[in-house]
Amino acid sequence: MRFNVYQLSRKGGREKNEDRMGYTYTRRAGLFAVADGMGGHPEGEVAAQLALQTLAGRFQRECRPRLDDPLAFLQEAIVGGHHQLQRYGERRAMSDTPRTTIVACLLQGSQAWWAHCGDSRLYHVRDGALRVRTRDHSYAELQLSSAGGLRPERYNRNVLFTCLGSPGMPVIDASGPQRLEPGDRLLLCSDGLWGNLSDAQIVTGLGAGPLDEAVPALVDQALRQGGPRSDNVTVLAVEWEGDEPADPADDEDGAEQAAATPSSDAGFATTIRPAFHGEDSQPLPAAEVDIDRSIDEINDAIRRRAAPPPRS
Repeated sequence: MRFNVYQLSRKGGREKNEDRMGYTYTRRAGLFAVADGMGGHPEGEVAAQLALQTLAGRFQRECRPRLDDPLAFLQEAIVGGHHQLQRYGERRAMSDTPRTTIVACLLQGSQAWWAHCGDSRLYHVRDGALRVRTRDHSYAELQLSSAGGLRPERYNRNVLFTCLGSPGMPVIDASGPQRLEPGDRLLLCSDGLWGNLSDAQIVTGLGAGPLDEAVPALVDQALRQGGPRSDNVTVLAVEWEGDEPADPADDEDGAEQAAATPSSDAGFATTIRPAFHGEDSQPLPAAEVDIDRSIDEINDAIRRRAAPPPRS
């Protein structure tokens, strides 16, 4: 499996960054996700972090080195994050549970699957044209659909009807498989990006050069257009290069041997911190980190690790 990836998050004009992003992969599958902790509820950054940690933990338990049912995995793992948030609130006797939106994408065997809850989005772009965009779980998007493409005026675009951590079960839309071609680009983002840029601007910007140039330019453009009160802006973009031929090491014995080794030798790489010591234990602290300063170092390390060996 060959891909390029670049991720970037900026605080914008907000007091703190409640967005979280990350990815984890084996030699045969990759999971990419963005979560946006919801303002107006407590500890949005904790909600986003726990949602990503739950996804990553489940991926690393079940992907050996492939998933049998990627679509079911995404749906069940996102619901698992929802339950973790509810338990987090219950253990702390919180009157209001931390909440977050999420969008996640899984790549495996030249195919993509994705799922989302809320208004964090995925864009699939091929040859400079938008092929797919997720539809927000917002009243504004519902009105837009029912109005035949007319701009909705009744609802604020930020009013959602579902998210993770709410009292009821979340609505999760899942799609796939979608066949990928070399050069396809997938972009996952929080509403800080699409709230300031049109779909056309995002598609054009995503295709403007290598990912390590296109993504920072898009984020900077969103911050400029958002002005001094801009929301957090987070983007994770993936360029698909192609799938490798099946490796004999991926047979059943090889997969189980890798799964039994809880280290980098098992074939996992990740930018998502581990969540739990055990299924029911307390989560590790979701402390604030300096995303702006550390993300370039993470990208460089993962890029070096993911680089294919030179061809003879």
